[in-house]
Amino acid sequence: MPSHAVADPSAPSPRRTVRPSATQGRGACVPAVTPHLFVPTGQRPVRAKARQLSAATQVIPHSHAWAQMSISTTGVIRLSVPTGTYIVPPSRAVWIPPEVEHTVTMVEDADLRTLYFHQPAGCCGPGVPPGEEEPWRRCRVLHVSELLRALVREMPSVPDDVALPAEALRREALLSALILEEMRTAHAVRLGVDLPRDKRLRALCEAVLADPTRHETLDGWARDTGASPRTVARLFRQELGSTFSQWRQQVILAKAVALAAGRRPINQIAAELGYNSPSAFSAMVRRAVGMSPARFLGAQQG
Repeated sequence: MPSHAVADPSAPSPRRTVRPSATQGRGACVPAVTPHLFVPTGQRPVRAKARQLSAATQVIPHSHAWAQMSISTTGVIRLSVPTGTYIVPPSRAVWIPPEVEHTVTMVEDADLRTLYFHQPAGCCGPGVPPGEEEPWRRCRVLHVSELLRALVREMPSVPDDVALPAEALRREALLSALILEEMRTAHAVRLGVDLPRDKRLRALCEAVLADPTRHETLDGWARDTGASPRTVARLFRQELGSTFSQWRQQVILAKAVALAAGRRPINQIAAELGYNSPSAFSAMVRRAVGMSPARFLGAQQG
């Protein structure tokens, strides 16, 4: 990735107002809901859960003995694991291998769908051959086809303490087979942002992810952590193998993809991300990915 800094904004960006629900409140933390009632098995290899959550709600860190795919059919979500974070619009989904601790945050009001996948001993992935399992042993972002999105919506989200009739179980089995087939052919896309293990740097990175326009320079971000800019720059190189500007550029691009999912025009996306003109934003995108914002963001929405 080229090491070009993000253009300095000359005016503050407009901000969206988050309107949390009366039941959950701003920035509410909620647990994963009864995962033990949705355990996938060899007989029912794919299980589904559905949950409506308000913007800024966070599902607290947790992990499972099985694999998982998170997708929001409406609204942008952010999924974080110890080594990175993924800003995911409805056109994408995140695959999470077994035993990986993760947190899900609603960037917008979201219809969150969670699929659990049975993983036979020693296997990982949606029923792929052994030689193709390695990419599935890491978190990955997948393009969601219209068919896959429709299949996910049709999956029953009934817990184990409610009996499903035989016809519903037969339909679930057919839907599950199609979901696994669509996942095996889905394209992986790079929408992740690496995160460090150093606590001071992690706090800085989380702050940038929350509001990448709060400070214009590394000096301002370093001041918030109590470390010197030189120390922070060294930690970025050691922990993430990049400069702060390179890393922040990845955040900006991921945020742009999330905003584009809401069909926002380029000039509005540029302003919200702290650019004082669409041309400055366009220049950054061209340097970073070698194409215009319209082409890049359109391709990401798939």
